[in-house]
Amino acid sequence: MTTTPNSGINEIVANNYAKIKAIREKGVDPFPHRFKLTHKIAQAAKCPAETPVVIAGRMVLMRVMGKAAFAHLKDGTGKIQIYVKKDSVGEESYDLFKKQMHVGDFLGVEGKLFVTHTGELTVNAEKLTVLSKSVRPLPEKFHGLTDAEARYRERYLDLISNEEARTIFIRRSRIVASIRDVLNSDGYLEVETPVLCAQAGGASARPFITYHNAYKYELYMRIATELPLKKLLIGGFDGAYEIGRVFRNEGVDTRHNPEFTTLEAYKAYSDYNGMAELVETIFEKCAAIIGADTIDYNGMKINIKPPFRRMSLPGEWLKKTGEDIHEVLKGKAFNREKLKKLAEKLHIEHGSDTTSAKLFDRIMDEKILASLEQPTFVMDYPTAVTPLAKCKAGDESLVERFEFFAGTEEIANAYSELNDPEDQQSRLVEQLRQQEEENNGEADILDKDFIEAMEYGMPPMGGIGIGIDRLTMLLSGKPSIREVILFPLLRPDQPQ
Repeated sequence: MTTTPNSGINEIVANNYAKIKAIREKGVDPFPHRFKLTHKIAQAAKCPAETPVVIAGRMVLMRVMGKAAFAHLKDGTGKIQIYVKKDSVGEESYDLFKKQMHVGDFLGVEGKLFVTHTGELTVNAEKLTVLSKSVRPLPEKFHGLTDAEARYRERYLDLISNEEARTIFIRRSRIVASIRDVLNSDGYLEVETPVLCAQAGGASARPFITYHNAYKYELYMRIATELPLKKLLIGGFDGAYEIGRVFRNEGVDTRHNPEFTTLEAYKAYSDYNGMAELVETIFEKCAAIIGADTIDYNGMKINIKPPFRRMSLPGEWLKKTGEDIHEVLKGKAFNREKLKKLAEKLHIEHGSDTTSAKLFDRIMDEKILASLEQPTFVMDYPTAVTPLAKCKAGDESLVERFEFFAGTEEIANAYSELNDPEDQQSRLVEQLRQQEEENNGEADILDKDFIEAMEYGMPPMGGIGIGIDRLTMLLSGKPSIREVILFPLLRPDQPQ
């Protein structure tokens, strides 16, 4: 007989649908509406012997021994053993359990706790309830899903079989909750801003474009939440933040996913130094969550206990390139010819179509990034790559901006926010020039509505963006963003 790769699984599925039919023929609903618990499994595990409990979970192990059986049930809090004896649950219930139930099924169990002779806390089942009959087999017990793409594509199976994956996403949730606690306690207001925008501003990135049928025009999916949040401070809030998805139509690799989660927060009367203090407060909370001051990340041992180093970018640039950073700057713009000459001197790969901003980034990446293993605030960036930040007093070539790095990865980006509408407009006009002359499709757009809002008066403020995915990668020791996003974007699965 000729078999196909799916013939084995098809036979299992057919057999399990037959079991569902057999259960129904006994007058039992294999998919009941609800089940009333007295304890989650972790709660039951803390109770003394003889405590009556009603628990439920997925069966992850089953050993039948004639007129009795042992099984393990697992819920979102833990795992516990159950003992199913024919004399205790009745012949009909035991027969159904033995013949029709298997690993993967959800089961409700009522009984009393006892301790086996091996010292394991166990529920002595008095009543069994079928809660959900699974049809497909779970991944093999000891290896789970070994193919990385299968793990990401079928994350639900990864979570069932891979305890580390569950731990990462529980940790991620706690990280986000701790950030909310920090900001809420400091007077920030959590808000929601539009995902669909008439213009995609607030960052240098390529947007996704969609179309609104009723209004009959194109809309952009947001690339940042910066501009609407700043408008809220113009409107009178002293602090506002949003934790949400943003979308950038760019490359996909271990550090980038087209949709990702950011925190953006803005506080009136603060500046980039105030935002640095916020980062350190957040890391203190995160260190408490993971219960350690150091983490292993991508072969590096990183100390995440504040305070963190502050590095002057102009000083480090001089040290690593041998030139004053002002040599490649021309006021608030780049001196493109000198930037290209420096790139050639440093053997930085580039072409005639490489934008000035990209060239600057490549020099940064190749000459400075490697020294940023330990948490570091890199302070004071060129105005040419930062159109939304205040210039440093007495130096229009540089702005009050830091990027925060750890494990050589950028985790956060913060400014003393520009609140002069005339200066802001001239900066965004320069970005338009970059778009046209250098074909820079990632330059910031000129948002006239935002300029108009600024003209009503915008308080001085500090603002920050933190990549939640990057932060979770760091704190979980995972160098791939796909390990910390529940459902990363993948190429469509090819039909077998």
